[in-house]
Amino acid sequence: MSLPLELQFEPRHGDAVPVAPGVHRVTARNAGPMTFHGTNTYLVGSDDLVVIDPGPSDDRHLEALLAAIANRPVTAIVLTHGHLDHSALARSLQRNVDAPILASAAYAGSKDGDLADHQVLSLGSATFEVVATPGHTADHVAFALRGASLLFSGDHVMAWSTTVIAPPDGRMSDYMASLDRLMPRRETRYLPGHGGPVERPQVLLRALRTHRRMREAAILNRLATGPAEAGAITADLYRGIEPALRKAATLSVLAHLEDLTEKRRVTRLGEVFALVDEPATPPV
Repeated sequence: MSLPLELQFEPRHGDAVPVAPGVHRVTARNAGPMTFHGTNTYLVGSDDLVVIDPGPSDDRHLEALLAAIANRPVTAIVLTHGHLDHSALARSLQRNVDAPILASAAYAGSKDGDLADHQVLSLGSATFEVVATPGHTADHVAFALRGASLLFSGDHVMAWSTTVIAPPDGRMSDYMASLDRLMPRRETRYLPGHGGPVERPQVLLRALRTHRRMREAAILNRLATGPAEAGAITADLYRGIEPALRKAATLSVLAHLEDLTEKRRVTRLGEVFALVDEPATPPV
């Protein structure tokens, strides 16, 4: 099954790009294989602002954000998760705008307040619901903007790519459960941490769920031929993958293997995995 991904995206680095009524996107200049054209920071509001994911530690991005903020009051800086490409600029921005940094209670970095699942945040003129979406990281949350049918989805759901699940912080079982919990929600447009908007989220959610189930089946089929390490399974399943993406692919395979181990469908001995009815001994 091919995923309905959208690779057409013009980042307009440094500009405050309107993406929805009262919402602007400023994309950082940290393009790469894991960040696409860069990390998206969102400014929500008009007379007062909420900053979602201030982005990487980059003076040019800080200058672009301050220019877009234009001395308007900032009521809060909120984080979808703690990866540095989303959070590293938080304290530097805070020193300029004097706003609290809010993040999941599971976030290990410096913050001024904890966010909990289902929490309603009334921040100036904007009201959000916090939606816990662990999987990519244990501390990942999304933000539903009340009255706008928008979900700021961070790295959980993106239009341009699947998300990387990197153990031990990332867990495939959590990721799949987070996909499932978004299915019945009514937001019709997602604004992700990288790339352009997700315009048909329910279609993409179903496709992502199917993609992961197919990947799990392929891993089990590979193990049916004999025990193997995660790297060897990746080499078999991701033939022709770009070298820069091989590590990410291996981490996602490892996340599947750990999930299958928890389900007692796979057993592990050191770095080697095998089906539960086979000995988990290193292949000869």
